[in-house]
Amino acid sequence: MNKLHQIIHAYGLRKTKCRTDVLSLFLANKHALTHATIEQQFGDLYDRVTLYRTLHSFEEKGLLHSINDGSGAVKYALCKEACNQHQHHDNHIHFSCTACGQTFCINEVHIPTLRMPAGYQVKELHFSAQGICNSCSRVS
Repeated sequence: MNKLHQIIHAYGLRKTKCRTDVLSLFLANKHALTHATIEQQFGDLYDRVTLYRTLHSFEEKGLLHSINDGSGAVKYALCKEACNQHQHHDNHIHFSCTACGQTFCINEVHIPTLRMPAGYQVKELHFSAQGICNSCSRVS
């Protein structure tokens, strides 16, 4: 069994060509991807709804997490191994490069736990930073 099939199996997903193709695309990229980018990558091979359902099932199972980086388009990135269908553990910074437009998960920088006033329950916490990424800063 190859790596793609092992990952899909480990997350309790049924193996389909679309799922293996989409997962392969995420493994080949170091940055987050939008639905539109994924759609462009596959052209007419998969329709919009099939890709949406694939992303949704990946997110639901804890394989991907969604990112709202302020660009107006939801982006998706691979989760770390600790995520599962019951809870995402993506408590890290998302960095958006103002030069190339890519969004990256910065797993090395964790968001501290917040102490909320009584009665408040945090379900999700989004923390994003903007600036110049490592690749673009080397070009300048």
